[in-house]
Amino acid sequence: MDELIEIRNMCKIYNPGENEVRALDHVDLQIDRHEFVAIIGQSGSGKSTLMNMLGCLDVPTSGTYYLNGQDVSHLTDDELSDIRNREIGFIFQGFNLIANMTALENVELPLIYRGVPKKEREELSRTALKKVGLEKRMDHKPSEMSGGQQQRVAIARAIAQAPPVILADEPTGNLDSGSTKEIMGILKELHKEGRTVILITHDNEIAARAKRIIRIMDGKIVADINNDAALA
Repeated sequence: MDELIEIRNMCKIYNPGENEVRALDHVDLQIDRHEFVAIIGQSGSGKSTLMNMLGCLDVPTSGTYYLNGQDVSHLTDDELSDIRNREIGFIFQGFNLIANMTALENVELPLIYRGVPKKEREELSRTALKKVGLEKRMDHKPSEMSGGQQQRVAIARAIAQAPPVILADEPTGNLDSGSTKEIMGILKELHKEGRTVILITHDNEIAARAKRIIRIMDGKIVADINNDAALA
């Protein structure tokens, strides 16, 4: 097995003491390269906290997190930001696009922060937008696109520089059924191309499209199953 993510005995505790909340309670988790994993749980289950840990948006109270062989459990904010830039492509429910920028400019923006030269970042961005079927929408601003198209821009932004991990947080939460099918199809194609895709969701039907389903409840992993019958 080629392990990309390893979490050992991770806890995240808020309000330590008498009224403490254990958002994560001694979690162990391994995810290999090229997996397509859904992490499912209801509100308050700990799935959002786990996503923040996986995405290096927060650090645990205790335990360790190895990402691509590096212990990222106790890094500074600047170090975590650098890891996020290099290792993780984020797709959020709310798209997080900049309104006065075109699709191409939105995809290019993280590449500017990474210091990618202008010609290269434009080429990477155009390639990513073509991959999600938006070659004719590159000069359109978010207000000129549907919700599904905006989410495809967000996916292009996440994949432009081929990070090892695609972390999708409720990526279809704001979309209609047709757009949901399109976005899930793109995520499945990315997985087929060899990307590691981690999908955070509360929706059983969405989770059923992943090859592995991890269920979290009260800060603990309560089920971890291989889903050989993943929906097309």
